[in-house]
Amino acid sequence: MPDEPTACPAFDCHRRTTPDGAASSPLCRFPPASFDAWMEGAGVARFRRFRHTSFDTRVERDIPALRSESTAMTQKITTFLGFNDQCEEAVKLYTSIFKNSRIVSTQRYGDAGPGPKGSVMSMEFELEGQRFMALNGGPSFTFTVGMSLFVDCATQHEVDELWEKLTANGGKPGPCGWLTDRFGLSWQIVPSVLLKTVGGKDAAGAARAMQAMLKMSKLDGPALQRAYDGR
Repeated sequence: MPDEPTACPAFDCHRRTTPDGAASSPLCRFPPASFDAWMEGAGVARFRRFRHTSFDTRVERDIPALRSESTAMTQKITTFLGFNDQCEEAVKLYTSIFKNSRIVSTQRYGDAGPGPKGSVMSMEFELEGQRFMALNGGPSFTFTVGMSLFVDCATQHEVDELWEKLTANGGKPGPCGWLTDRFGLSWQIVPSVLLKTVGGKDAAGAARAMQAMLKMSKLDGPALQRAYDGR
């Protein structure tokens, strides 16, 4: 069977055929590039690790991440977070806190800069299946409370746990469920019961719940429900 690469018109890639005649996964040929692959089953190529150098940057991908790439591409709008120089530290923290989270790729500065060669330029990651991008852009990149990440929490235990982890080591609690983490990014840690109480059909109960919320820093779901119920 042939073992020469067959041309792929996109991105100067090629495919190699396997001994049984099946085409393997595409192998990118941007120079210079390197990859580690292993064959599984009847010669289906799957990548454990991919390092790719082009345009003076290096991209590191942990794959099987690529297996869900087609699903991720259906997300048309992606939140892009700009940090001074703490992108990697922040992404590692966030992906350690939330379930169903992972780092998809890391891109590093090359000879062209503007950051130090080898330092992280940008990262792509997922939190609870939601795709994000992050950048080390320098001191002009700062966050304000006008932009926050809203986390819907099913239980008070989840609220307590996320609040503790995101305010640790320099984070700051704010009013009404808002907090700022140690990187300056604002979050809203919200029990699901909040909108059911402050937006409830009982106008008097909703008013009581609203008054209770306005006195809180970390939101207390059971207390909001008691206020709504008039207990």
